[in-house]
Amino acid sequence: MSKTETGLIVRPPHPVFSGVGRAGFRASLVASFSILSAVILLLMVLLPAASCGYGAGGDEIVVGEFGSLTGDTADFGKVTHNGIELAIEEINASGGVKGKRLRLKTEDDQSRAEEAATVVTKLINQDKVIALLGEVASSRSLAAAPKAQDAKVPMISPSSTNPAVTLKGDYIFRVCFLDDFQGHCIARFAHDTLGTGRAAILRDIRNDYSVGLANFFAEEFQRRGGAVVSDQSYSAGDADFKAQLTAIRSSNPDVIMIPGYYNDVGQIAIQARDLGITVPLIGGDGWESPNLLAIGGKALEGCYYSNHFDPSSLEPVVANFVKKYSEKYGQAPGALAALGYDATKLLTDAMNRAPELTGPAIRDQLAGTKGYPGVSGTITMDQNRNPVKPLVVLQIKDGKISLRETIPPS
Repeated sequence: MSKTETGLIVRPPHPVFSGVGRAGFRASLVASFSILSAVILLLMVLLPAASCGYGAGGDEIVVGEFGSLTGDTADFGKVTHNGIELAIEEINASGGVKGKRLRLKTEDDQSRAEEAATVVTKLINQDKVIALLGEVASSRSLAAAPKAQDAKVPMISPSSTNPAVTLKGDYIFRVCFLDDFQGHCIARFAHDTLGTGRAAILRDIRNDYSVGLANFFAEEFQRRGGAVVSDQSYSAGDADFKAQLTAIRSSNPDVIMIPGYYNDVGQIAIQARDLGITVPLIGGDGWESPNLLAIGGKALEGCYYSNHFDPSSLEPVVANFVKKYSEKYGQAPGALAALGYDATKLLTDAMNRAPELTGPAIRDQLAGTKGYPGVSGTITMDQNRNPVKPLVVLQIKDGKISLRETIPPS
């Protein structure tokens, strides 16, 4: 540096200006900026991928759950969550998965399909979950499944029985039987075991589960020589079913198929008995709830429904689950708790077998599951990621629910 006569410091020309001029400087600056921008963009792409889910390491594996913890079917979501929670505790107590603890991130979809899609998007994009457990209701699983499929995040539904659920993509699984199998089994039981020939149907017309189950029941009941003498509909949340039940009464059925959820079924049963209808009511696994008898009471005496799980089974895996669940939550588990438990254990079994904890690797191991000893039965996945397993028919008698019949997979 040198000083002028005024004492100001005079800097020599910058090397950039030496021999290149301002135009050259601008070109050099633009080139440098372009390279810097490219580097920043590359880092923005690579860093989130490196930190996604289990990703680059850490001491936890984040698993997502979405369920109906509030809303119309909150009973379903809460007991399913209990089963998932118990399984997570057991897995962590025994060393976790590949030496890593599981952390469950749960979101409430408020019993709404549109909210299910929203919370699953959050679990995938913000919470970076490695896999998803949920949902109970078919309509909500159908809304969420495309999000999981697009992101290549394996999703296991504990109890969505509509056949369309797993058809959403090869990353979508379930641990429950399907409605075609369930509907056919209920029809077989009604026609062959109960000896009925005339059936009426009262379905929830806005519920995918109810509509599908009703159709499968009607198909098999008629194939066996029975007749569907009345087919009526309602919408979930309705309070008055007397018009539909009066029409059903006039058709003189031997049995009434109600493929709805427990909260509506209990009210329908009461109103049916008030109208003098005495024939058995039958239904599917949507009846399963600790509140079924609390709502329907004596009106449900002599009725039947299909289910995934018999808590009175003496199988060690079942007895151990029932004991631990009862001790933790102060009540015996129902089928939805068992299915939540099975979905979680099946997922972690696949994760332990996977060569790496990535969506594709876990998916492949889930698809290859054979003979897994679940609480709800021995599970083998078929080519459409649906379990091959048995079904039970439960009977309501003397204010209690007990096993009436077990139907093996066909």
